[in-house]
Amino acid sequence: MTPRDERRYPKLLRVPRVTDEDWLSQPEAARQLGIFLFRVGALIACGHLAPAENSAGRAGVTTTSVQAETAWRDGATYRAKALRLLKDTIGFF
Repeated sequence: MTPRDERRYPKLLRVPRVTDEDWLSQPEAARQLGIFLFRVGALIACGHLAPAENSAGRAGVTTTSVQAETAWRDGATYRAKALRLLKDTIGFF
């Protein structure tokens, strides 16, 4: 089994390759957002975080999408968060 920090996105999934300054690992994104690691995967699947690879080809997300998610979480009302959860749940099924 490949260590978590060396995993890559599958070749079928096309993700942009960004510079190391514009890239965060998924565990680092989880730490910055204050959420569990599996939630990062859910945010990627729902389109709230943008997947990216760094120059070494490691899977992660863009810093811009993490900053946008942080800003949304800081400014969103309880109602907006509940509606987003409902839409994401319906979209999942």
